[in-house]
Amino acid sequence: MSLGSVISASRNAAGMSVEKLAEETSIRPGLLREMEKDNFLNCGGETYARGHLRNIATKLKVDPDVFLSLYVEEQSVAERKIQDLLTETNVMRPPKEKSNISWKTLASISLSCIVIAGVAQVIISNSKTSTPVASKSIASPTPSISTPTSSASPTPSATIASTMTGAITVSLQAKGGKSWIFANDSTGHTLFSGQIFDGESREIASDSPISIRIGNAGAIELTVNGKKLGQIGAVGQVANVTYDKNS
Repeated sequence: MSLGSVISASRNAAGMSVEKLAEETSIRPGLLREMEKDNFLNCGGETYARGHLRNIATKLKVDPDVFLSLYVEEQSVAERKIQDLLTETNVMRPPKEKSNISWKTLASISLSCIVIAGVAQVIISNSKTSTPVASKSIASPTPSISTPTSSASPTPSATIASTMTGAITVSLQAKGGKSWIFANDSTGHTLFSGQIFDGESREIASDSPISIRIGNAGAIELTVNGKKLGQIGAVGQVANVTYDKNS
């Protein structure tokens, strides 16, 4: 599914018309219709388009990363530095521009260094003429090296394994197409957000009920708690399901 069709399907799944979504997001209805047709030329550039997508995703209760990843995949034709992408998605702060240092500043720094060096030389000369203090009586402590014990924090692999154990397990396998998936538990914690491409699979586990939104239900086969459920919808259909330990 293209980004425009995903936006349209998410809007319909939320039971919201174009006019209602325009009222909620303050985006013109005409521009929303163009975006649902994969036309982002009138958004005012990539920065404004990404802002519109975040706004729309929030109102439709969809993870903004789903829309943004599809936008980068389909609409961003120019090659961009990874630093620019991270800055634009608020992952990192924009780097500060390096200021040019004038020759006057360099001269002042050099002069300061010369003055400091001269003062230090005078202090060292005076210290050599003073009566030395017996310092042999002061023994420098021997640094102790502690050996790490076996009670250290678990390795990354052990941590990953522990997060996959739970009373409820859902396995998703893409067959015949790709789909975006958004899954969270009963507390609202995001368990997975992203795309599953044809031939790939993803397993989600939790101790509390798992709610899943599937962007292309006809391309995903589900297995819940060891029970194979198969496809839960048609191709292009957005499906919302929830599973618990009794499913």
